[in-house]
Amino acid sequence: MGNFQNILKSLRTSQSLTQDALAKKLKISRSTIGMYENGAREPDFETLELIADFFNVDIDYLLGRTLKTTYIPLTETQSALSKRDEKDIAKRLEQTLDQLESDQDGLMFSGEPLDDETRELLKASLENSITIAKINAKQKFTPKKYRK
Repeated sequence: MGNFQNILKSLRTSQSLTQDALAKKLKISRSTIGMYENGAREPDFETLELIADFFNVDIDYLLGRTLKTTYIPLTETQSALSKRDEKDIAKRLEQTLDQLESDQDGLMFSGEPLDDETRELLKASLENSITIAKINAKQKFTPKKYRK
């Protein structure tokens, strides 16, 4: 969790928050924020969730395991997508899975065929990625006068 301290400080300062202001918003002590930022203490899972939700990032980003991604709550996802978008996503997902499976003798990981559970996890991950890409494209390419 070595990167957590730098990431937390960067997120805090990017929003022009003092340690005290962040502590008040998260309802934890200022000294706890200070210990997180200097590496003297690590947060528990519930605190990680609280911090991630506050800064609208995922926990993996806080821990330095992924690039920064913005969490999009399900209700925003649903309102941002039309029925046509949802059909396009489902079609794209099936095309992607079919292509992955046809490029070789089925989906494999470390030379072993994927089990059903792993395949479903891969499918969920791909669906999430395609959905986020669709939402980002809509936000990027929709003229301002048509945005909500």
